Amino acid sequence: MFKRITEQPSHYNDLEQQSTRDLLTWINQEDRKVPEAIEPIIPQISEFVDEVHLRMMKGGRLFYIGAGTSGRLGVVDASECPPTFGVPHGWVVGLIAGGDGAMRKAVEFAEDSENQAWKDLSEHEIGENDTLVGIAASGTTPYVIGGLQKAREKNILTACITCNPGAPVTEVCDHPLVAVTGPEFVTGSTRMKAGTAQKLILNMISTSVMIKLGRVAGNRMVDMQLSNNKLVDRGTRMVMESTHVDYETANAALQKHGSVRSAIEALS
Repeated sequence: MFKRITEQPSHYNDLEQQSTRDLLTWINQEDRKVPEAIEPIIPQISEFVDEVHLRMMKGGRLFYIGAGTSGRLGVVDASECPPTFGVPHGWVVGLIAGGDGAMRKAVEFAEDSENQAWKDLSEHEIGENDTLVGIAASGTTPYVIGGLQKAREKNILTACITCNPGAPVTEVCDHPLVAVTGPEFVTGSTRMKAGTAQKLILNMISTSVMIKLGRVAGNRMVDMQLSNNKLVDRGTRMVMESTHVDYETANAALQKHGSVRSAIEALS
């Protein structure tokens, strides 16, 4: 019988009576369990990443769907790919139940529709070369389950990120990624350990896919968007290190060619 581990009582009690130091220490103790929960599923994540890479090499895109905290994490990860890796905004797409307004304010009952996710995905003309990741800490979110079911029927590669083994969401996707993080410090507050696990797994997926797509050289973000002075300075120093020119020459090349990669190629 399926039981939501993430909803089980906290190992700590009488929290309102504890000192600030104890609260922070105990939260940190719980947070340290998250990477340990992810380590055993690295082989499953690796297999999934390789399949995503193959599809994106053919022009496919990566979609995330989720509700509440899970949805917000997907939108954040997707939105960070263009500035970090210099890819078009449509390469990685994050959708949240209730629409963009739900990023700031919860939309009541938005996650309870089994049909809405597919409607949202259809607006982006999702197809067979694309990949869909459903994010649901509980593993029971109708919005996510319905979207994954429909995508699978359409031969779209699917995966889920959840923290409850045996959850319904694991049965409607090709690649269930289950990090068992255990009960939350505040009972049921899955924005804590479960949310951290989801964030880490999303980082692993998008970063490794982008590296495999050639969007990193060595360990450098050579295609990052130069959207502020800090990043222009960082890019200039990356060009300096790679080509051994002075700051002014590197900066001029960067401004002229528009990316670290192009500036390095021009000066090499």
